[in-house]
Amino acid sequence: MSSRGHILVVDDERSIRRLLRMYLAEAGYTVAEAADGQSALDQLRLGGIDLVLLDLMLPTIGGLDVCSRIRESNGYVPIIMVTAMDDEESRIAGLEHGADDYVTKPFSGRELVARVRAVLRRISAPHEVQGTLTAGGLSLELESRRALLNGEEVALTRLEFDLLAELAGHPRTVYSRERLLEKVWGYQNPIGGKTVDVHIANIRRKLQGWDGLVAVRGVGYKVDPDVA
Repeated sequence: MSSRGHILVVDDERSIRRLLRMYLAEAGYTVAEAADGQSALDQLRLGGIDLVLLDLMLPTIGGLDVCSRIRESNGYVPIIMVTAMDDEESRIAGLEHGADDYVTKPFSGRELVARVRAVLRRISAPHEVQGTLTAGGLSLELESRRALLNGEEVALTRLEFDLLAELAGHPRTVYSRERLLEKVWGYQNPIGGKTVDVHIANIRRKLQGWDGLVAVRGVGYKVDPDVA
């Protein structure tokens, strides 16, 4: 089977790394491993990694710090947290530090591979819409994937850009969290609403002074150029 992507598995437990390698290899992915945070960063600097599966509890450098450092140097490589820390605070912390998604242990191998497949499919899919989306002082250049607020570039992750572009491409249309998960993440997740909320909060923080990203109570979110 030909390789579908190069996945870096970061976990200090050898049994977990072997298990993830087995699932991913069976699905056609090439797998690299790192047992601690520093080794993970060293491998990422070499390039060629398409997605990172990252544990929170790591030696040398913790998972949250690894996630932040990846985001500082590479806003585009997807990161899925895979960890036994299943409380809401840990989940939110992982997402706030830049993770695209969060999977708790014990996990279903089929579900995890489906998440990986969905993320890689999203980032490799050609954009159906080209050109520039505008809403108030915000411009999204779809081909170059640049976000500009009042002419100043704003550093968004790949997922943040896709999420904002989906909403801005359909102004005033209210999206439920479930619809956003399906359109942007590529799958449905019964507990994924918090994932959407945290990414929306991250976008708002980066776009301080722009009010076009509106929460509709009890429903979801929309981009409204009239209030931007």
